[in-house]
Amino acid sequence: MMVARTHSVALLGMTGSMVEVEADIGNGLPTLMIIGLPDTALSDARDRVRAAANNSDCPLPTSKITVNLSPAALPKHGSTFDLAIAMAILAAAGTISPESVERVVHLGELSLDGRLRPMSGVLPAIAAAARAGFQTFVVPAGNRQEASLVPGVRIVPVVSVRDAAIHHGATFEPVVLDVLEGAEAQSSDEPHHELADVIGNNDAVLALVAAAAGGHHLFMLGPPGAGKTMLAMRLPGLLPDLDAASALEVSSVRSLAGASVPRSLATRPPFESPHHTASAAALIGGGSKQIRPGAAARASHGVLFLDEAPEFAANVLDTLRQPLESGVISIHRANAVARFPGRFQLVLAANPCPCGQYGAAEMHCLCTPNARRKYLARLSGPLLDRIDIQVQVRRVTAAQLRLGAIEERLTTAEARARVAEARSRMSRRLSGTPWRLNGEVLGTWLRTGPVKLARETTVVLDRALERGLISMRGYDRILRVAWTLADLDGVDQPGSDQIGRALYLRKSSAA
Repeated sequence: MMVARTHSVALLGMTGSMVEVEADIGNGLPTLMIIGLPDTALSDARDRVRAAANNSDCPLPTSKITVNLSPAALPKHGSTFDLAIAMAILAAAGTISPESVERVVHLGELSLDGRLRPMSGVLPAIAAAARAGFQTFVVPAGNRQEASLVPGVRIVPVVSVRDAAIHHGATFEPVVLDVLEGAEAQSSDEPHHELADVIGNNDAVLALVAAAAGGHHLFMLGPPGAGKTMLAMRLPGLLPDLDAASALEVSSVRSLAGASVPRSLATRPPFESPHHTASAAALIGGGSKQIRPGAAARASHGVLFLDEAPEFAANVLDTLRQPLESGVISIHRANAVARFPGRFQLVLAANPCPCGQYGAAEMHCLCTPNARRKYLARLSGPLLDRIDIQVQVRRVTAAQLRLGAIEERLTTAEARARVAEARSRMSRRLSGTPWRLNGEVLGTWLRTGPVKLARETTVVLDRALERGLISMRGYDRILRVAWTLADLDGVDQPGSDQIGRALYLRKSSAA
C-alpha cells in the first residue's frame, strides 16, 4: 500500500487551476473519504467511483481510502474529478502503474456501470492544463472531438474506467461498451445576411461599417419596421474571421456554457440576442454554486444585440457598464471570483416612445412628452455615454424603395473588405501598444499621445464640450470614431470632415 497521485482541473469561470488528486490506502474500516473542499456533487463521488469500479470488474480495495484534493483551500465543484479519483486509488492499490497516472491529467464523470459521461468545460480545462505544462489527457470518448481542438497535446479517449485502467497497465481483458455520446454539435456556419438587402438609411449603413471596422458599440433609435434588427443581424458578417486565440476562447466559453462544440474551432464571430426578460445572471453570468457564462460572455469577440433595449430591467442593463470599459466580466461570490472574457460589441435598438410612432411620417404618436422621456430614460446616461455610435434609423419611403431597386448598394463582401483594410491600417498604427482596435484605445493617448490632432481640427469637438453637448468620455469616443472613419477613408489622420461625421454619428439619435 502506498500514496499515489494524478491530476485534474478545477474550473472557476475561464480560469483553470491544476488539482493534485492523492489517494492513500490505510488500515481501518472500508470507507472512502474525500477531503479538500469538495462540493456536494464531488462528495457523492464516493459512491459513484466505488460502484463504477465494481461494475467494471476492477474493484477498489476493501480498506480505508483517503482521497485528498490539493490545494485544499481551493473550492472544487462538479463530478469531473471521478476518473482522477478512481485512477489514483487503483494506482495506490498497485492495480495500475503509479508512474503512468502521475504524468496524466484525468477528466470525466463516471456512471454506475463504469462508463464515462461527456462533460462540459473540457476545452478550457485542457487549455489551462496545457499552459501549465501537461501534455497527456485521458477524457471521455464522448468528448474526444472537443478535446482534440487544443493544439499540441495528446488526447486519450476512453469509454470506461476499465479502459482507462488498461491504458495505465492493468492486466484486464478489454470489454466493448457503447460510448456515451453528448449532444450533437451544431454547425458553426453563420447564416448569410446580405448588407445589400438594406435599402435607404445610408447613415445607418455607414455607422454599421464604422462599428465593424473600429470595434465600436452602436445604438440605433427608430420606429418599428425601420430596419434596426435587420441592420444588427448584418454586423457579424462584416467582421473578419477570428484569430486562433480568439477562436479557442469563443469555443471554450461555448463549452463552459454546456453547449455542444463543433468539430473545428469557431472561425466566425458569435452573435447573441437575449430576450428583454433576461435576468442579470442570464446576461452577465452567475449561479449559486457553479458559475456559468451569460450571453455577454458568449458574445465575446462578437456581437451582443439587445433589441427593445428599454424593455430590459434597468439594473440588468447597468451590469454591462463594467465589461464595456474593461473587456472582462468579473462575477464575485463570497469565496471566489470568476472571470469571463467580455470584449464584445454591444448593439442596442430602441423605439422612440412606448407606441413607437414618434417621429414617423404619416403616423400619429399617442404618447405624451413625459411618457417619451420616461421611456428612453430607462437607458441610463452612464450606459449610453459608453456607446460610441448613436444613430437614428428611419422608415423607408416608397421613393427610396423604387430608387433602391436600381441603385448599386454596398454588399457584405465589399464591406468586409473595407473593414479588413481599415483594421490593417489600425494594426500598423497601434503596433507596440496594448490595443488592436480604435474602439479600445484610451482617450488620453488620442489627446496627448503621438497621434494628437491639431487644435484647428478638433475645434468643433472643443465647442461641443464647452457647451455641455458631450461629456469628456463622449469627446474621447468621438475621437475614436473619427480615427476609424479616417482608416476607412484611407487617410493618415482625421480631418475636420471625419471629426464632423463622427460627431454626427454620436449625436444624430438626439436630433
